[in-house]
Amino acid sequence: NEALERLASFGLSTNMILYLTREYGMDAASGAQILFLYSAAGNFMPIIGAFLADTYVGRYPMIGFGCIASLLGMVLLWLTTIIPGATVPSCAQFSSRCTNDATTPQLLFLYFCFGLMSIGAGGIRSCSLAFGADQLSKRDSLKHAGILESFFSWYYVTSSASVFISMTCIVYIQDAMGWKVGFGVPVVLMILSTLSFFLASPIYVKPKAKASWLIGFARVLVASFRKRRIELSSPDTDELYHHRKGSALVVPSERIRFLNKACVVKNPEEDLMPDGRASDPWRLCTVDQVEELKALIKIIPIWSTGMLVSVNVCQNSFLLLQASTMNRHITSKFEIPAGSFYAFMLLSLTMWIALYDRVIIPLASKITGKPTRLGLKQKIGIGILGSAASMAVLAIIERVRRETAIREGISDIPDAVTHMSAMWLLPFYFLLGFSEAMNGVGLNEFFYTELPKSMSSVASNLYSIGLSAASLVASFIVGNVRGFISEANQESWVSSNINKGHYDYYYWLLSSLGVANFIYYLACSKAYGPCKGGQKGITGDVREGLIDDDDDDDVV
Repeated sequence: NEALERLASFGLSTNMILYLTREYGMDAASGAQILFLYSAAGNFMPIIGAFLADTYVGRYPMIGFGCIASLLGMVLLWLTTIIPGATVPSCAQFSSRCTNDATTPQLLFLYFCFGLMSIGAGGIRSCSLAFGADQLSKRDSLKHAGILESFFSWYYVTSSASVFISMTCIVYIQDAMGWKVGFGVPVVLMILSTLSFFLASPIYVKPKAKASWLIGFARVLVASFRKRRIELSSPDTDELYHHRKGSALVVPSERIRFLNKACVVKNPEEDLMPDGRASDPWRLCTVDQVEELKALIKIIPIWSTGMLVSVNVCQNSFLLLQASTMNRHITSKFEIPAGSFYAFMLLSLTMWIALYDRVIIPLASKITGKPTRLGLKQKIGIGILGSAASMAVLAIIERVRRETAIREGISDIPDAVTHMSAMWLLPFYFLLGFSEAMNGVGLNEFFYTELPKSMSSVASNLYSIGLSAASLVASFIVGNVRGFISEANQESWVSSNINKGHYDYYYWLLSSLGVANFIYYLACSKAYGPCKGGQKGITGDVREGLIDDDDDDDVV
């Protein structure tokens, strides 16, 4: 279900910058900002969907609602290619950019379509993985453990494969057959996704909604605020704290002591019920709940360093414009669609993960004579440097491309194609894939390792929240570059005419921010201290970071 939804949605979004500039008369920067916001909404909505599903409606209704919302949004977007008044009338498909601006009703209808697809993605992606795991109900068997592991593996394989197919096959259909057919194919795929989900409804296991982790965090904050006037005793003084029955955590840690007020029992007769539960969970929380929130707060600085790396990954709109002005012919008759070049990043990502896991780690372990791997914080740092390096490489490539366009006398023609091969972009995608293999995978593993097991759902959503925030940051950077850096009577760095603008300066800016982000990461890493188990780097034992697996209650 989710694989088909991703196939449909990414098939629409990959070439969307061309649709906005050619059919709606938008300049490149405005179109990119809209897509940044659309990406931010698409990555943030699953958080809201997960909260609503876990707390109120359940996962099955949430996925069903998401299917309907996504399908409706895609159908309405497809209609913009059919209804004559939906786009700027004077624009011909795949011709030069529009000279007229879209009207307010046209833009509102377009934004409504994007909004529906974002809401739909939030309903589907927030629950599909967990709902699929719910179907494997025999939790106590070893056979079930193998099936569950296989399910998770195939989930990520199919998700990645669907994105790859959308960036190759669907993009090619859009380039070869036009927008009507190109946007119609995702609609058909979404119809198949919706039908497959609802037709299998009778055989689904449908767990009911229960309290969400967000509610637990909110209770800790509210209880701490309500008890703000309570004076905490010194660490050596005996104080009564409320803890879960059978929990190993009976005393909170000393970091962020203000939150400890949430679990202090001042009057047992009033604060506790006869069975030991809190009489008011919004005034008294358990030590476990307090420590879970502290663990989340502790990793936020390192989580924030991943945002700027994701900003570089979000530059697909500008990269598509760049590739569209370069020679993309493999043979005299076959030309790679500009929107398909991002698939090289996915190939690079897959290659680096396989190379690291199957070649580098076994070879390093053989050389050292013991299990060896990079520490999590080392992987994250290497990924940040790789991301900064990739943008520097892209800036050099763009400068050469721009000079080639000027030398060939086509700088005044935005859609003109230079003789420079688009294959020169591959080193950039190679480095970007390496960065994601190190930083993206490292951050996800870091979240799962450092947060307690009871917060696994939080860990699984942190990276998506980072992608959402990165899209907003990217939109903010583009807005400032367009509004403040360009001088009077000069083209903006991110001009719609890529030959007149200075996208190389824009990429150098991102690279510089990446270097600054690495310095910030070093400070955050030092302040964080050692990871669980004390990872010692490339010669560290492979068991490091896993020693807490047998202790579900250790959240420190």
